[in-house]
Parts: sequence; C-alpha cells; structure tokens
Amino acid sequence: MTDADINWEIYAVRYASHERNRSANFIVRDEHDGPMPMDFYVWLLRAPGRVILVDTGFGAEAAQRRERRLRRCPIAALAALGVSPEAVTDVIITHLHYDHAGNIGKLPNARFHVQDAEVSFATGRCMCHGPLRHAYDVQDVTDLIRHVYADRVQFHDGDADIAPGVSVMLIGGHTQGLQSVRVRTARGTVVLASDASHYYENMEAARPFPIVYNVADMLDGHRRLRREADSADHVIPGHDPLVLQRYPQLPGDEHGIACLHLPPLAGARS
Repeated sequence: MTDADINWEIYAVRYASHERNRSANFIVRDEHDGPMPMDFYVWLLRAPGRVILVDTGFGAEAAQRRERRLRRCPIAALAALGVSPEAVTDVIITHLHYDHAGNIGKLPNARFHVQDAEVSFATGRCMCHGPLRHAYDVQDVTDLIRHVYADRVQFHDGDADIAPGVSVMLIGGHTQGLQSVRVRTARGTVVLASDASHYYENMEAARPFPIVYNVADMLDGHRRLRREADSADHVIPGHDPLVLQRYPQLPGDEHGIACLHLPPLAGARS
C-alpha cells in the first residue's frame, strides 16, 4: 500500500456535555433564544498501523469548576475503539483551551502537534486580559511547556502534513493559533473544524461564536473549511450535538461515538 492509498477512519468521541441557550453561542443577539446544548468531543483517526488523536479534552476538576457534565474520561473512552493510551503516537492539539488540551499526561508515548502562534498566544501578553485567558487552564498550558522541554512537542508554523492523508490548517479566529484538521477517508476529504466552527449554524449562517480573538479570521475560516472539504457534509463542527444525529454511531457505546468516515445518515439534514 502506498501513501496515496491510505484512507483513515475518523471517530468523534463524545465525553462531556453542557446545557446552554442559543444566546451563548452567537455574537449577534438571537431573537429566538432557547436551548442549544453543547457537546464536547475528541476525535480518533485510525489507519493501518497508525493511531492519531485530535485533542485531549478535560478532566473531573475542570468539569466541576466550569460546571460541565463529564460523561467519561476522554482518554479512557478510547478503549471503546480498542485503543489504549499507549498506542497513541501523535496528538494534534487544535488549540490550548481547557476542553481541548487537558489530560496530556495520560498519553505516555505521544508527540504533540501545535501551532507556533497558539503557544505564543497562550503564554504571551494577551493572557494579561481576563476575557482572553478565561477559556485556558494554566495547568494545561504548563503541562504542554513541560513536554516541550521533554522534546515531545512538534511546532508548526501554518499548514503542515502530519501523516499521509492527514494535515493541519492554520485557521485562527477563535484563538490566534487555532488549527483545523484535513483527513482523507474512503468517502472523501473530511475537515474537522474543531472550534473554527462550534456548531453547524456558526459557519452555515455566518454567525460567529462569541469567544473570539479575530472575527474576520473566524469568518474567513468558515469559508476555508468549505473549500478544503469535499462537500458541506464533509465539514464537522467542534461541539454540535447534531454530529451524533447525522452520522452512524458505534454500536454499544452509551455516550455516543460517531463514525465520520461513513456517509451521513439518509435524511439527516431534514
């Protein structure tokens, strides 16, 4: 098998949830406010002989402090897919917010991929502002820096290839160094937006999420997500509960694991 023949499986593993209203999810005031809950995912990429994890979630302490419902440890949840923490060799950290960059100490053999701009942002002068640092956990950032000193972090300055059929794209917007992930699958190129678009509605209606470093970059990012994917059904938002409704789920998992390498369910957008 050549590199061009490698297709990846992608699994969206739900590990936590949060009840919230629509008004919390858009910058522009919503005239029809009502419930719009948020799910939290990590994404497992699997190909013959390779396992890559996208993001690492948060743990019990952060869940309690931020009043989130932690359904399960996102790292332990990989067992549902037959993957041990030791088997993960590469982790793509889309950005360093608390819900994407905790638990890295639970992955003993992994190398962590992060953007230069994100580490500079999370450790620089912007963190002097409470609203910008609110979604970061200083312990998570410190843990990553310790891994830098242990020679276990790979920095990227813009778009980069991680493995055959897997690449990252510097998007920015939500944070200065947010990266999304492009993955080749049997159904085509899937783009994991992460927080470039929290919900389908953020990008489909051009309605930015309110935690944002640069609104213009966020809106431009929505357009790039669509360009890089094979279709609108190939772009996966970072926190939308609809993901579990639109894609086939792994049988037997009580919290929800969506199989994103499979086509969406018939009528899923109706």
